[in-house]
Amino acid sequence: MQEMIKIEGLKKGFEGQHVLKGIDLKLYKGEVMTIIGSSGSGKSTLLRCVNLLEYPDSGHIYFKDQDILAKGFDVNSYRSHVNMVFQSFNLFNNYDVLGNLTLGQIKVLKRSKDEAKEIAIHNLKRVGMQDFMHADVRKLSGGQKQRVAIARALSMSPEIILFDEPTSALDPEMVNEVLRVIKDLADDGLTMMIVTHEMRFAKDVSHKVAFMSEGVISEFGTASEIFEHPKKERTRQFLASLNI
Repeated sequence: MQEMIKIEGLKKGFEGQHVLKGIDLKLYKGEVMTIIGSSGSGKSTLLRCVNLLEYPDSGHIYFKDQDILAKGFDVNSYRSHVNMVFQSFNLFNNYDVLGNLTLGQIKVLKRSKDEAKEIAIHNLKRVGMQDFMHADVRKLSGGQKQRVAIARALSMSPEIILFDEPTSALDPEMVNEVLRVIKDLADDGLTMMIVTHEMRFAKDVSHKVAFMSEGVISEFGTASEIFEHPKKERTRQFLASLNI
C-alpha cells in the first residue's frame, strides 16, 4: 500500500503548554483512520497540523514522501490534495450551495465554470443535497450544512479528507445522516483521517484507530484490537467510561 501521510516526532505547544508530545503515525492509501480520546488530548491539534492550519514546533510531516514543512512548500496546492471538513462547517455565507462547491475548483484548480458546476452537482448527489443547489446556506440545518461541506471537499478531488469531529456541532437526530455519508465514502475507498467521539461509528468504519491521551498516541491498532482487546489500562478506562 502507498504511504500517503507520515508523521514523525511531531510536537506542538501553546503558551508553554505541550499539546502534542511526539506523534508518530502513518496513513496509507485507501485507509480510514480514526483518532479517539478525551477532550484536550490533542486530537484536533494533530489534524490541524496535518492540514497546516497550525505549524508544529518540531518534527516532520510527509505527504507522499514530500516534506510539507519545507520552506517554499505550496500550501494551497497541498490543501487541494488533502482537504478538511470542520465541525463548524466553515461554509461561505455569501455564496449559495453551488457557489460554495465551485469557488475553490475555479480559483485553486483552475477548472472552467461549467466543469466545476458539473463536478459540484455530481458530489451534491453523492451526499443527497442536489435539491438544495441554489439554497442559502444560512437557512440549512446543521446536518445539511455538513453534507454540503463534505460535497465541497469532494469537489476538490482530494486524495485524503481530514474530518475534525464532523458531528459534534449537530443535533443528535442529524448525526446519523452525516455518519452515513462518511461511511459511504469509506466504502468507496477514500483515504480518510477522522477525529470523532462517535465510538460505534469509529469501530464500524476504521481500518486503524489511534487512541490519544495527554498529547501522545497511547495505543494504536485495528478497530478490533482497540475496541475489543485494548492492551493499555488507559484505553480500557476511556472505553468503559463510554460504555463501549
